[in-house]
Amino acid sequence: MSANARLIKKYNVPGPRYTSYPTAVQFDAIEPVTLGSYLKERNTSPREISLYLHLPFCASLCWYCGCTTVITKKKSAADEYLDYVEKEMQYYAALLHPKHVVRQVHYGGGTPTFLTPDQLRRLGRMLHTHFNIELKAEFGVELDPRTFTREHLEAMMAFGMNRASIGFQDVNHEVQEAIHRIQPMEMVQECMDTLREAGISSVNLDVIYGLPMQNRERFAKTLDAIKTLNPDRVAMYSYAHVPWIKPAQKLLEDKQLPDADLKLQLLLDGIAFMEQNGFEHIGMDHFAKPNDELSVALRDRTLQRNFQGYSTMNGLDLYALGMSSISSVGEYYFQNEKELADWKSAIDTRGNAWVRGLRLTREDELRRSVIMQLMCSRNLNFRDLWDTWYINGKEYFREELRRLRPLEEDGIVSITQEGIRIHAKGRHYLRNIAMIFDAYMPQHKEKPVFSKTI
Repeated sequence: MSANARLIKKYNVPGPRYTSYPTAVQFDAIEPVTLGSYLKERNTSPREISLYLHLPFCASLCWYCGCTTVITKKKSAADEYLDYVEKEMQYYAALLHPKHVVRQVHYGGGTPTFLTPDQLRRLGRMLHTHFNIELKAEFGVELDPRTFTREHLEAMMAFGMNRASIGFQDVNHEVQEAIHRIQPMEMVQECMDTLREAGISSVNLDVIYGLPMQNRERFAKTLDAIKTLNPDRVAMYSYAHVPWIKPAQKLLEDKQLPDADLKLQLLLDGIAFMEQNGFEHIGMDHFAKPNDELSVALRDRTLQRNFQGYSTMNGLDLYALGMSSISSVGEYYFQNEKELADWKSAIDTRGNAWVRGLRLTREDELRRSVIMQLMCSRNLNFRDLWDTWYINGKEYFREELRRLRPLEEDGIVSITQEGIRIHAKGRHYLRNIAMIFDAYMPQHKEKPVFSKTI
């Protein structure tokens, strides 16, 4: 076994993805009146805003999926959903300063292209009616090749869409059949060609390793397909088998899930492919071409992380609309009701659907800053900690630095008088490093809460 493989095995333990800190596991019941007062006070001056819209509908269930979805074939269900999204928009529009600016929009799901082109045009009009969308706002949409058409694209581009993320997963029919998601390569290629012809210059592919029926030969075909499709970014996710959270995943347990050794080899094959084909390793499971904005932000140390993953947008207040979606505004995280009926009832009652969340303490904010610096710039400068937080980093994090020593011995990090530096090989272990600075982690060691880190 190679040294790289030994390290991956050693550090492949359950842990958060740190799209937030503290993580959503820490969320508790939240008082809507108190949160509402905080948001009103925060918006007495103009703010730069990010909007996330959760569109949960899918015509069928992909058995590997960990998202919050509503399975239906009735397109009319989306009409009623949009009625409620507009009520939610109206609530936030009244809350925001009149001169706010929306710099980022993201449609997630579910399957945003479950909506018809007319429904997508309606959604676009709603956005521009209630919010001040910047002309050159970053506007990304998650696409399913099985439901995507040129008409969908035209409807979204008319209101600003300029980025896309394609749910690719795996190119092999045997794997697609096992996970209940059939989409031939020709279908994905047509989707990519349509995006490129329309001028969409930033396209991401989502790929998953560790799916049932995958082996090295089949995964090599998926990697070859990535080369053919030629995306700007690739997110190569480890399949997270969490049937205690998503019971439908139990359907995969008799379909030849790769064992730990095979899954490790698939990861190593994927990493080697990315390096050989000119992609820069942004961190964890994200890769981008050298001229992509993510790669530029990594070099400039302006890379950020939010609930959608790595981002180039810094300091935006994130307002999330739709069932189950999570907002991040100032000192608060707050999540909407997860069930469709509960979400609609809450909006009917008070205009918002907040049900759980967290107000960060100063300690939370300090550790969030440290974790995000480590995950995004891959270093931590003790002088910066003093300048910003008035703390002696070496003394304050003495225990954390002690726990980092084994990673230093493995060549993953260096600890100096100036701070912490994560080496190139440490890009795979960012979650492990962040866990050391997570004050809540000891509470979860005996609980099956998180997926494996690698």
